[in-house]
Amino acid sequence: MKFSTRKLSAAGMLVALGVCLSAFSIPVGASRCFPIQHLINVLAGIFLGPVYGTAMAFCTSLIRNLMGTGSLLAFPGSMVGACLCGIAYQRTHKLLWTYAGEVFGTGILGGALCWPVAVFIMGKEAALFTYVPAFLISTLGGTCMAALLLAILARSRALEALKGLLEARSL
Repeated sequence: MKFSTRKLSAAGMLVALGVCLSAFSIPVGASRCFPIQHLINVLAGIFLGPVYGTAMAFCTSLIRNLMGTGSLLAFPGSMVGACLCGIAYQRTHKLLWTYAGEVFGTGILGGALCWPVAVFIMGKEAALFTYVPAFLISTLGGTCMAALLLAILARSRALEALKGLLEARSL
């Protein structure tokens, strides 16, 4: 796999944004939901692809956990969502499928994958789909924010310019 300095730099900036804006959380049920992370996942899926997007989500979750501003539940939710979001955009180049990848990846799959993390690592009693409603609420909010931002970027033609900038060959 070839590494792209531009994509790595963009991923680093998205990690920084995700960590800095992680203070904006919404308590839903037993977890804290971070809609900004889902907005960033959608942007990473479109601009960076599934590999860099998943790595960005992992780094953001790791730093938030090390700082004490996140929980272990952030790993499965954000990483699966970013990966599916990137795969959906890479295969279809359609924003609607990209949004669906984020919502399904984080809300359903990520929420379900939180069960083993909560039970076996955190020692909490939980049913299999305990975290799905909270994750769905969070990802729907963040995905709507991303859709609004991307609509503005597309209308101003900045979306294509940004994609072209990240895909350009390095010197």
